[in-house]
Amino acid sequence: MLSRIAESLFWIGRYVERADGTARIVDVLRLQLLEDPGADEHQTAATVLSSVMGMPTDGEATFATVGDLLVFDRGNPSSISGAWHAARENARRTRETLSTELWETINTTWHRWRSMGRHAVTERHLSWVRERAALVNGIADSTMSHDDAWDFLVLGRALERADMTARLVANGGLHSRGPSWSTVLSSCGAAQAFTRSQRGLLTDHRAAAFLVLDREFPRSVCFALAEAERRLMALSPEAARIGVSDEARRQLGRIRTSLEYRSTSEILADLPAQMLRVQAAITAASEAIAAKYFQAGPVLSWTEELV
Repeated sequence: MLSRIAESLFWIGRYVERADGTARIVDVLRLQLLEDPGADEHQTAATVLSSVMGMPTDGEATFATVGDLLVFDRGNPSSISGAWHAARENARRTRETLSTELWETINTTWHRWRSMGRHAVTERHLSWVRERAALVNGIADSTMSHDDAWDFLVLGRALERADMTARLVANGGLHSRGPSWSTVLSSCGAAQAFTRSQRGLLTDHRAAAFLVLDREFPRSVCFALAEAERRLMALSPEAARIGVSDEARRQLGRIRTSLEYRSTSEILADLPAQMLRVQAAITAASEAIAAKYFQAGPVLSWTEELV
């Protein structure tokens, strides 16, 4: 597979998941302000922008500011508009590899989102984004051959999902400034799965442990990291009998095992810092993937021979 095609597929997976994850993060803020009318909107919005999304803020942010920056700003690749636009552009460059149904779904999603216009963020916007992201992922899984192309797409999705869940969990771990854990669970689509697995016993520690460590819930940090490792192994099976030659797998495996084999109480005692370590490992793994699989220099082209 050409490196440019592999890179575009990887970023389609990441950008579609980024649109979904950003919608969930903004929804957490919306629900937090609805649940607690006495909450300081400026402080809460600033926390989402700075602590969760790593964006500079002057402390005067409001929910409308968050909507402008994280929902409608097409120039921001971390916003929903920016993510859908980037996913569509990458899909356009790989139309010969994507299934027709997948291309049409991504293309239609971008045009419908753009036609909605730019106005106040509502629950309808955010739920529509989540539904379209689920549709894109479902069509990709059911209409693409599960070969290298699909591996790159799912690899990008898994890395972005782990990163976004880590951001949501870190926000919930901010105690007085963060949303309730029931809100975080709902925004991750985990409320029912958590209730079934924990028999309805909701505590902060149980909710955090579920979203970070559960091996069977697809949006947990550990599940997403393990899925990314599986895609990397499928792309480049390990031939050596000793060690791991793939730097991306090493980074992901190290952070996953540090979570799985550390005591739960130790993880939860310093949850925001642990989630920052997860995000750093994902960044390092992404850089290693780019160095190994994607073209680093300019595209070579033929030129006329000078006589």
